Amino acid sequence: MIKSMTGYGSAKGEAAGLALSVELKSVNNRYLDVSVKLPRALMFAEEPIRSAVAKHISRGKVDVFVTAGAGASDSVEVRLNSALLRGYLEAVNKARAEIAGSCGVADDVSIMSLCRMPDVLSTERRELDADELTRGLLAILEEALAGYDAMRAREGARLRDDVCSRLDEIERLTGVVERRSPQTVAEYRARLEAKLRETLEGIPADDARVLTECAIFADRVAVDEETVRLRSHISQLRGMAEGASPIGRKMDFLIQELNRESNTIGSKCQSADIARVVVDLKAEIEKIREQIQNVE
Repeated sequence: MIKSMTGYGSAKGEAAGLALSVELKSVNNRYLDVSVKLPRALMFAEEPIRSAVAKHISRGKVDVFVTAGAGASDSVEVRLNSALLRGYLEAVNKARAEIAGSCGVADDVSIMSLCRMPDVLSTERRELDADELTRGLLAILEEALAGYDAMRAREGARLRDDVCSRLDEIERLTGVVERRSPQTVAEYRARLEAKLRETLEGIPADDARVLTECAIFADRVAVDEETVRLRSHISQLRGMAEGASPIGRKMDFLIQELNRESNTIGSKCQSADIARVVVDLKAEIEKIREQIQNVE
């Protein structure tokens, strides 16, 4: 099934003590263009993220956003300066001894008050394990990509249905051209023959030569080859629409060929009725061309 180049996916999880969030979104683009926005501390994961995205997406402009915060198993350690704490405690005991018996002074020293003294407690962030963090981040990214692919597939199904319905209409219009073309060629040949005989009136002319020239000119306005190629392109486009591989570029090429054949029919036709059909044909082709600009 074809996929759209437009999609969105997100996922959250925890790795190496960090709470991670991954979001990605994309729009149509001629080639694959991946932009990764990471916290500075996670820059080492940029290339693995690009590689993982490239396995899912062949073209499109993709933006990946990664945010990180403290997780349940936080990566911050609290350290106790035991030597400094003993020094504060000795100083407090000395002060207690010196003012013992003094009126109005409360002995309110506690463990908490000692821990509040400068530099007794300090915090230090543990060094991140790059390999563990990368593995965890990629697992979260894969979850986000799964949701992203599901959204693209849903959009792709809608694109496929629209393209196939328009191909049905193009095929119907091609049939109209095929039915009217022989009559148009015969009428054109008769008019041309009459015009030649009128022009050559009074001048000796070989009837076989006149008929041959009429046949040659009439053949130039026949569109049998163009309609056969149109049907071939329609069949290929239907097969691509039901396929699973990225086929946006191939479909775009075939649409150009459809347009080329319809232009040729328009330049050859000598009938106002066929000219109107060609206008409708080109309108449907243009609508398909606009749709497949968003097909991967």
